[in-house]
Amino acid sequence: MNSHLPEHIHARIDAVLDAVDAELKARYPGASDRVQPVHTAYVGADRATATTPADWGAAAVDLLDRHAGFLTGLDATGALPAVRRRLTEQPVQDMRIDFEDGYGFRADDEEDEAAVAAGKTLASWVGQSGAPSTFGVRIKGLAANERRRALRTLDLVLDVAGGVPPGFVFTVPKIRAAQQVAAIADLCTGLERGYGLPDHTLRFELQIESPQAIIAPDGTAPIARMLQLADGRCSALHFGTYDYTAACGVAATDQALDHPAADYAKAVMQVATAQTGVWICDGSTQIVPDADPEAAFANHHRLVARALRRGYYQGWDMHPGHLITRWLATYDFFRAAVDIAVPRLLAYLDRRCGGVLDEPATAEALATTVLRGLRCGAVAADELGGELTVGVLTALVAREDAR
Repeated sequence: MNSHLPEHIHARIDAVLDAVDAELKARYPGASDRVQPVHTAYVGADRATATTPADWGAAAVDLLDRHAGFLTGLDATGALPAVRRRLTEQPVQDMRIDFEDGYGFRADDEEDEAAVAAGKTLASWVGQSGAPSTFGVRIKGLAANERRRALRTLDLVLDVAGGVPPGFVFTVPKIRAAQQVAAIADLCTGLERGYGLPDHTLRFELQIESPQAIIAPDGTAPIARMLQLADGRCSALHFGTYDYTAACGVAATDQALDHPAADYAKAVMQVATAQTGVWICDGSTQIVPDADPEAAFANHHRLVARALRRGYYQGWDMHPGHLITRWLATYDFFRAAVDIAVPRLLAYLDRRCGGVLDEPATAEALATTVLRGLRCGAVAADELGGELTVGVLTALVAREDAR
C-alpha cells in the first residue's frame, strides 16, 4: 500500500518524538545496578564509635536469644536462624552518624570534636569485616540558623576521613523547596574541587519531612524538580515520620508510619522517583524494645512487613532491637515472594500459562523481586533452580532476551 502520509510529516513526527524519547530516557533510566540496603541505622554523633555496628549486632543477638520463643511466633518461613547469622556477620548494612535531631545543638567546639571523631569512625569502617557497606552522616538542615554549622560539619568529616570514603553518602534533613537541592548540588561541586576529587564523587539523600516538599506553594509536586536539580547526585529520598506528621497537624499520640498522612507523602515520593533509580526509604518508629520488648517487636515487624508490601524496601532503624524484626520481616517477605515468583518466571520463560498469563512488565517485576531476595540474603541462588540465573533475571528486568 502506498502511504498517504507525506514524507515531511513523517520526518517532523520523528524529530518531535525522538527528542521526547531522549528526554524520557535521560530522566527515567530505570533501576540502577546499585544494591539497595534493607535499612539505614541512625546513631547520634556523641555515641558513634568504630565498634557501633558490631555492638548493635551483639545487642540484637542478646535480645533475640532472650525472646526467641516470641520471635518464632512472628517467623512465617523459618528465617530466624538465618537472621541470627546475619546479626553476627553484618547486622547493619547502612549507617548514618547523626548531627541533627539525634545530636541536637551544641557548642561549635563540641560539634567540631564530634565531626573529627565521625570522620575517623567512617574511615575505620572502610574494608572492615562486618562493617556497613554504605555509611555517612546526617548533617543539620539548610535554614539560616544552622546552615553554616551543617556545611562545616560535613567539611570536617570529609577532611578527617581523607576525602570521600567508598560508600559515603550524606543526608540533608528538612528539605522544603526545590532550590535547596540546587544549593546542595553546588556544595558537592565545591567540595569535589576543594578536595581534588572527580566530578559526581559526592552523593546525597534528601529527607522529606515537610508538607512543602510534597505540595509546593504553587500547588505543584516539587520532588521531580528536586531530582532534576540534584544533577544525578541524589541517591534516595528518606521519609521523616514525626516532623512530617507533626507539620500536618497530627496529634503526637497518632503520629506513626502507618498514619494516612504519612502514607500519602510516601506514595507521592514513590511516584516521583519511579524509574529514576532513586530509592525510597521509609521512616522510623519511636517504639523501641526497652520497656516492653515483645510489644515493640510485634509493632516494628508489622510496620516493616506493611512497608515491603507497599514497595518500600528500606527503612530507618533506631535501636539494635529493630535489626531483629527488620531482617526477620524482610527475609520472610522475600522468601514467600520468591516461592511465588520462581514458578511464574519459569512458566514465562517456557511460554507456558501455568494458570497465570504474565506480561513482560510482570516478568520484570517478578525478576526484580527475586533479585532483591538474593541481594539481601533471604534466599540463595542455588534455591532457584539452574535455569533462573542472575544473568537471566537481570535480562528479564532489562526486558532483554533472557534466553
